[in-house]
Amino acid sequence: MSRDLPPLNALRAFEATARLGSVSQAAEQLNVTHGAVSRQLKVLEEHLGVSLFVKEGRGLKLTDAGIRLRDTSSEAFDRLRNLCAELTKGQVDAPFVLGCSGSLLARWFIPRLGRLNADLPDLRLHLSAGEGDLDPRRPGLDALLVFAEPPWPADMQVYELASERIGPVVSPRYARYEQLRHAPANALAGEPLLHTTSRPQAWPSWAQQNAIEPKELKYGQGFEHLYYMLEAAVAGLGVAIAPEPLVAQDLKAGRLVAPWGFKQTPAQLALWLPKRAADGRARQLAQWLKAELARD
Repeated sequence: MSRDLPPLNALRAFEATARLGSVSQAAEQLNVTHGAVSRQLKVLEEHLGVSLFVKEGRGLKLTDAGIRLRDTSSEAFDRLRNLCAELTKGQVDAPFVLGCSGSLLARWFIPRLGRLNADLPDLRLHLSAGEGDLDPRRPGLDALLVFAEPPWPADMQVYELASERIGPVVSPRYARYEQLRHAPANALAGEPLLHTTSRPQAWPSWAQQNAIEPKELKYGQGFEHLYYMLEAAVAGLGVAIAPEPLVAQDLKAGRLVAPWGFKQTPAQLALWLPKRAADGRARQLAQWLKAELARD
């Protein structure tokens, strides 16, 4: 049996095109021309003697052979990238790098970090915050803690930690707090609501769950990130909306109140990591996170 492989450049071009779903995006990522990628794809198909793509509208669709090669080549390149990253670091005991949104990190994770260090003293954890572009496939990231809805990506191992529950919160310092705290949920329809661009559907989804027409909502001050919106709510600047874990400490301390409770959404707070990077530390962390969430 021949051990000859196709040209590496052809495999790289294919893997990028299959992953990104676009020859143009693959060319941009590989820093080559569109034509160069197309030529490499043709070289690969000729070498293998099978078609890897078929045209679908203005784009490309993977054939069955293409899907098989994509899955195998993606795993192979990812393993190479990870190994090279580990060799570059020059250390076997690298920290476990966990990514999450800055809001989740600041409002939920950091207040519990001391307990995690006490419960899992051997876990060297490095926390990496980001907003909007969180991707568990990002180089240098071992896992991602995120609110997301199923179905999960096929290449991800996912630990479901808790169902997302979301609801409005308001500070006793808010000027209209006394009028609102015993009012029905539809009283918020005329209230200038604090909102965030990172969760634009939060208020409309909540409104629908409470038999309120989303178009009846009135929006007040907007913020780029959830963390800033919740700080504004604590300061008494208006009514905000957030996942329950992110306001748990404020509710216990009386800085915020949730007069209308929390509603479950289709989303889960979950720990994601690529299947190819199965790590016992991830399972250990997931078990701790699940237990910690149950305490709230």
